[in-house]
Amino acid sequence: MTDPREAKDAARLRARALRDAALDPDARGRASHAVRERVLADVPLPGGPVAGYWPLGSELDVRPLLVHLHEAGRTAALPVSGPKGTPLTFRAWTPDAPLREGRFGIREPAEDAAEVVPAVLFVPLLAFDRRGHRLGYGAGYYDRTLAGLRARGDVLAVGVGFAAQEVDAVPHGPYDQPLDRIVTERFSFEVMGR
Repeated sequence: MTDPREAKDAARLRARALRDAALDPDARGRASHAVRERVLADVPLPGGPVAGYWPLGSELDVRPLLVHLHEAGRTAALPVSGPKGTPLTFRAWTPDAPLREGRFGIREPAEDAAEVVPAVLFVPLLAFDRRGHRLGYGAGYYDRTLAGLRARGDVLAVGVGFAAQEVDAVPHGPYDQPLDRIVTERFSFEVMGR
C-alpha cells in the first residue's frame, strides 16, 4: 500500500516541474490578466474582504485581480504565515502598502496592517482536479486556514492557477479542504457537491 504522504510528495515534484515548464513569463502575465477577467465574469463574489497571495516562483500572479477589486472598493488582504501547523492570518493590503519579507521569503503586509477575515479567499496551488482537491506545498497552511474560516461562517475558496495544472486526481487525505471553485486562464467551474 502506498503511503499517502509519499504519493503527495511525488505528485508535488511532478506538479511543480509541470507548472514551471507550462508557460513562459509573457504567457504567465497574460494568464494572470485572463484569470482576473474570468473571475469578474464567472464568479459571483460575496461581499466582504477578499484575500489573495503574493506569488511564489511560477505561481499564477493574482495581484491584477486584487488591484482591480481594491480599486472597486473592496478590502484586499494578503496572508501572513506563522509557525508550521498554524493557520494563516490575513492583513490589509493596498498596491502601495509597504511589505516585508516573511517566512519562506514571501512578501507580506507589515505587522501594523489591520487584520482581516476574508469572505473570499483566492488560493494558490500546484495542481487541482475537478473534485476541488488542490495540491499545495505540504505545510497545511491553507487547509488549516479554510477549516477555521469555514467553522466561523461562510467563505468562498477559489483556487486560481493555470489550466495546465489540472490533473485527473489529486491525492488527498481527511484533513484536506476542497475548494469551492477553480479559475484558470481558459476555464472556470464550480465544484459540485460543495
